[in-house]
Amino acid sequence: MKRRIAALLLALLATQLGSLISPAYACGCGAMVPYGQSRIGVDRETSAVRWDGRTEQIVMRFVVRGDADRAAWIMPVPARATVQLGDGRLFDELAEQTRPQHRTRHYFWPRNKDWPFSSSQGDAVGAAPPTARAPGVGVVGREQLGDFDVARLTATDPDALKNWLESNGFTLPDRLATEVKPYVDQKWEYVAVRLAPREPGKKLSGQLDPLRIGFDSDRLVYPMRLSRMAKTPQSLGLYVLAEHRMEPVSRIGGSAPEVTFAGTVTPAGGRLAELTGGKPVFLTAIDQEFPEPGRIDADHELRATAKDTAYRRTVYHDELLTVGGGVPVWLLTVSAALVLLAVPGVIVIRRRRRRRPRPRQAPTPETA
Repeated sequence: MKRRIAALLLALLATQLGSLISPAYACGCGAMVPYGQSRIGVDRETSAVRWDGRTEQIVMRFVVRGDADRAAWIMPVPARATVQLGDGRLFDELAEQTRPQHRTRHYFWPRNKDWPFSSSQGDAVGAAPPTARAPGVGVVGREQLGDFDVARLTATDPDALKNWLESNGFTLPDRLATEVKPYVDQKWEYVAVRLAPREPGKKLSGQLDPLRIGFDSDRLVYPMRLSRMAKTPQSLGLYVLAEHRMEPVSRIGGSAPEVTFAGTVTPAGGRLAELTGGKPVFLTAIDQEFPEPGRIDADHELRATAKDTAYRRTVYHDELLTVGGGVPVWLLTVSAALVLLAVPGVIVIRRRRRRRPRPRQAPTPETA
């Protein structure tokens, strides 16, 4: 009996340990996996997409967490791609362009933080692995970009793609062959990236350097299907730069996309002007959440909306309505109302006093 209990406890312990050290596949717009028994997850993916009707440029940046010092990432692309390092200052410029407008909204009656309810008025990578050949895979380019070892591949067979990646140091899950088959059938190509910081002991954590990927495309597509392999909820932010306001054709298994900005921008300089050629473009900022990544069933395809309606998010700051250097209007109003209510009573009392008869005086002996 004791042996059975011990065996059961060991089995439960092994199950728990297995769940702790299993790889965390997480990434929007591709698949990211750690090496060995380390862990890595993508908390936030932000991308700027420039589409002129013929070519597409994607500058993407990940915020990751975990203890991995190496990881692999793969992204399908519909045509031959170019890859180069991006510049994080681009996202600073986009954030400035899309910042919300702030407005003050006054309220009349006091709230919890106002007197008399409260006395406070304030708001409260190492060297690149050797290249190996595998049947069905073509290597169209390979380069070292900072901490990224980038390989651009073609593949006519999903298993061959998986074998090539693994033979070159990319340890990917068994599901990959099944997940990439639709891309193989459509004759898409791939960007495979090995993330390995050159600084010894450095972990892949926080905000990674952005990558810029370009390819020909007569439709605006943002690859997302491989994100279904993620084990944790995903968050996506898209800055879409095109001739018109753009919208996703469908939710592809996520929450309803939220537009946080829409309007024409004219870059005067900087990284945004470099991406757009300095020409006026319509910028659409979209946020979307994927609470259950396994429900993602397609890539994002975006289309022009019926009208180029401008939109900027508004942040309201509620303040108590005051006059004369901070005197609450409600207090003046209540005081005035009390005075007005008291005036009729005072008048009535005075009138009653005037009408009250004076007491007669008794005659004195001299006048009797």
